[in-house]
Amino acid sequence: MPSFIIDGIEYKVEINRKRIKNINFRIEDKTIRVSCPFICTDNYIIKLLKQNEKALIRMAKRSERQESRKEKVLYLGQELDYIEYKKVMFQDNIAYGPSIDKVNEYLEKNSIKVFEKRLELYINEFGEIPNFRLRTRKMKTRWGVNNRSSKTITLNTMLIHYKPELIDYVIVHELSHFKFMDHSSNFWNEVSKHYPNYKKARKELNY
Repeated sequence: MPSFIIDGIEYKVEINRKRIKNINFRIEDKTIRVSCPFICTDNYIIKLLKQNEKALIRMAKRSERQESRKEKVLYLGQELDYIEYKKVMFQDNIAYGPSIDKVNEYLEKNSIKVFEKRLELYINEFGEIPNFRLRTRKMKTRWGVNNRSSKTITLNTMLIHYKPELIDYVIVHELSHFKFMDHSSNFWNEVSKHYPNYKKARKELNY
C-alpha cells in the first residue's frame, strides 16, 4: 500500500478500483481513500495527489476536527461534560447517554430545531426569495446546499457542534445563493451585507 505525506504527516493511501469514470479522494483515520477506474496505476494516483496537495491539506484538517469531536460532546461550540446513562438527556451543561457517539447522534438528529431558529434571524433580510424547505443531513464535504430547482436548503447536521455564528454564516451563504448561484463578487457582496465577518467564518469552516 503506497503512502503520501501531508503537512509532514504520513498517510496511507488505500486505492479502490471500480467501474467508474471519475477519481474521488476522501480522508479518514489517517488514510487517503481513493476510488478510481481500473485503468489508474498507483504512480498515476500519487501524481494526482501531489497536484491536489492544497485540497488534501484542507481535507486532512477537516478529518482531524471530525475525529476529535468523536471523543467529546460539543453543542454549539461548547464542550459538555459527559456521564454514562441508559438514555440521552441534558442537564446543567452535562450530557447523559449510553455513549458519546449516541449523544452526538442525538444532537445531530435534532439539529433542525436549532437551525430553524437561526434561520429566523436572517430570513427577513433577504426580501424576495422563493418559499423553500429547510432540511438536514450528514454530509462529508459540504456544510450546506441550495437546490433552487427543488427550492430546498440542506444543512449539514454536523454544524450543531459549531458556534452559532458559524451556523449563521452557512445559512447566510445558502440564502445568498437564491440571488446568485455562483461565487462571483456579486455573491460575496450579498453575503457581506448580512454577515460582514464572513471571511473569518470561512477560514474556521474551510468553506
